[in-house]
Amino acid sequence: MVDYFQILCGALALLLAVYYYLTSPYKYWKKLGIAGPQPSLIFGNLKSSMLEQSSMSDTIKKMYDEYKNEPVFGIYGGRSPILVVNDLELVKDVLIGDFSMFASRGLQLFPKVDRLQEHLFQLEPEIWRPLRARLSPVFTSGKLKDMFPLVVECGEHLEKYLDTVTKKGEPVECREIAAKFTTDVIGTCAFGIDMNAIADEDSEFRRMGRELFAPSLKQAIRNMTRLFFPAIYARVGYFVQPTKITNFFTKVVMDTMNYREVNNVVRPDFINMLLELKRNPRQLENVELTDSFLTSQAFVFFVAGFETSSSTIGHALYELALQPDVQDKLRKEIRENLEENAREGKSLTYEQVKEFKYLDAVFRETLRKHPIVPMLLRQVNTNYTFKDTKITIPKGTKIWIPVYGIHHDPDIYTKPEVFDPERFTNDGILTRHPTSYLAFGDGPRNCIGARFASYQSKVGLISILRNHKVEVCEKTTIPFNCDNQKFFLALKGGVMLKMSRAE
Repeated sequence: MVDYFQILCGALALLLAVYYYLTSPYKYWKKLGIAGPQPSLIFGNLKSSMLEQSSMSDTIKKMYDEYKNEPVFGIYGGRSPILVVNDLELVKDVLIGDFSMFASRGLQLFPKVDRLQEHLFQLEPEIWRPLRARLSPVFTSGKLKDMFPLVVECGEHLEKYLDTVTKKGEPVECREIAAKFTTDVIGTCAFGIDMNAIADEDSEFRRMGRELFAPSLKQAIRNMTRLFFPAIYARVGYFVQPTKITNFFTKVVMDTMNYREVNNVVRPDFINMLLELKRNPRQLENVELTDSFLTSQAFVFFVAGFETSSSTIGHALYELALQPDVQDKLRKEIRENLEENAREGKSLTYEQVKEFKYLDAVFRETLRKHPIVPMLLRQVNTNYTFKDTKITIPKGTKIWIPVYGIHHDPDIYTKPEVFDPERFTNDGILTRHPTSYLAFGDGPRNCIGARFASYQSKVGLISILRNHKVEVCEKTTIPFNCDNQKFFLALKGGVMLKMSRAE
């Protein structure tokens, strides 16, 4: 005879065990005496962003605003404890002063599942250090100067394309236009390939880039499983990989490298640096330079190069459309600096871009208000006590630097919701803490391509605004509303603006 009481007790015991498993980590910060918001089951403090109820940027800002008077506060990503560091002096210690203790990003890798995951952004310090040293020469000012005419040529193609677009008189998605430009720039400068994204509406490279960031059920499952159930992801994650994209980029990179080897082609670009690594594997000890490893480095450069810069150009155009006086001032600077070039039929030069002071301020303010990545990730490799505090964290603790929260703190940036390039005049910069602006990170593990991204974005804006203007229209999202489906900061509905020839 079935003993229903025993079954009931067993079921209750199982439920209690599951409940304990889910909630036991949530006492972690309380035991260490560190404040923080109350977590929810399974999701911790990231429920709203993981369920796409709010963007990651908005989630970060909400928590930062509540606890910004604390030097640090504790949250949970699923069951994993994360320490958010607010105090700018402590941020400086993490990113710069004590970098050797925080060199890791603390990201779990699944190379057998995700073939393009072993790239510079995610690798652990023992591989990241020598790899960064080998790749850094690609991004020197000298190499960028050599590439610059190719960037300008892509800008000229963009201008001609805009002439055809504006004749239609219809609202245009400016971020998509910028993505065509940045895809072509990355193609020609990094890979020596004409990706033809501007001229060809059905460019395969642009299609792959668009597909990579398009929200999908597969992507949502992949992200949630990797974060909350890594053990399961390590076993079955290959079912939710973007296989078509992975295969496409692997073939492109390997075919390009093989062609150059066979035909003895040498170019001062990213692919050439990967070829040198392949020929001299001793430069990276204890690393197997597989096709996937080499492709991963090119893949992350392509993705970061086109996505972040195109979003920045789009956000800048959005803000300039809302403030025509700022746009007019910027266009005046552009035209004055290029007036002599126009008379002599010369192209924009690398040195000239440095003279566009107001453009630089617009670029910086765009990334201040709309930082593409909402937080910086680190992990401590030893027991660590923050300076001038009693806060000690154990080895392995994950760290977040709340970039979006810091950039929107009214105690740091007066009226942070206002787009004001004047913040980045010399006087404005000198009055702020050095780690109050983190658009490209800071310290030894900052963005390796920051200089390239800056020049690429500026050439894009110059090419667009010299002879064209942008205005808001009935399809423009006002006020700025983050797209909850995307991790990187993006405007919901896209950057829809009216574009026309400027007088």
